[in-house]
Amino acid sequence: MGIFNCASTLLEALDSLYAQTYQDFKIILCEDGSSDDTYSVAEQYAKLHDNIILLRNEHNMGLNYTLNRCLDQADTEYIARMDGDDISLPHRFETEINFLDSHPEYAVVSGPMIYFDADGDFRTGTGKGEVKKEDFIMGSPVCHAPCMARTEAFKAVGGYSVGDRFLRAEDYHLWFKLFAAGYKLYMLNDVVYKMRDDRNALSRRTFKCRKNIAHVMNIGFKMIGLPWYTQIFALKPILMYFVPAFIYKWFHNRG
Repeated sequence: MGIFNCASTLLEALDSLYAQTYQDFKIILCEDGSSDDTYSVAEQYAKLHDNIILLRNEHNMGLNYTLNRCLDQADTEYIARMDGDDISLPHRFETEINFLDSHPEYAVVSGPMIYFDADGDFRTGTGKGEVKKEDFIMGSPVCHAPCMARTEAFKAVGGYSVGDRFLRAEDYHLWFKLFAAGYKLYMLNDVVYKMRDDRNALSRRTFKCRKNIAHVMNIGFKMIGLPWYTQIFALKPILMYFVPAFIYKWFHNRG
C-alpha cells in the first residue's frame, strides 16, 4: 500500500485486511510525503501488529516510485495491492489465492469493485475472465487496487515504470509490460473490493493525468501489437477531460 493523505480512512482500510478469511500475510506500507497525519496513524497501527513493515519517503515521490519501494520488500509468493481509502471484502485474499493456486497459467488476478461514497454504494463493476489484447483499447483491463499477482512476475518486468509521464497510469503501463512479456491476466466475476469514489477522487481528474493515460496508451498499443488505427483511442482520455464534471460523473456512476 502506497499511502498518501489518507489519515481519515486508513484505519478502515487496514481493519478490512485483518477481517480477511485468509490471515497468513504481511502488510507493507510506504507513506509518500503526506500533509496530514497519515504516517502517525500508520505508525500507531504498526505498533499493534507485528506483520506490518512501514516505510516512509522523504518527500512526495508518486505512487509508481512508492509501490516499487514496497515491491522491494516483498518476499512472498504472491503480492496484493490496496489503496488507503478503500475496503477489501473479507473473502478477497482467499478467493484470489485459491485462483492463483489452481490456475498457474495466470500471473495476475483481480476482480470487480463496488464503488461507494458518503451516501453509500452506487455502482458495481463486472469481470470478464481472461484479458485479451483488444481489452486494452478502451482503458486499463484490470482493476489495480484489488489485484493479486505472482511476485516474480512483477519483478521480472521491473515493477512499476517510474517517471512523471507514468503517474496516475502506472498500473495500465504495468499491465502492458506484463502482457507483452507473455504473462496472462484474469478478471474474476466475483466482487472482492470496495473503492471509495467520492468528490476527492473526481478532483484527481487533472489534464496532466489524462495526458499520461494517453501517453501510456500510445506506447502500450505498440508494445502488445495492436493495429495502428487503434491509436485514435489514445485521444479518449484527453477528450474526456473537457467533458463537464457533472456529465462525467453521471456516465461514471452508470459505468
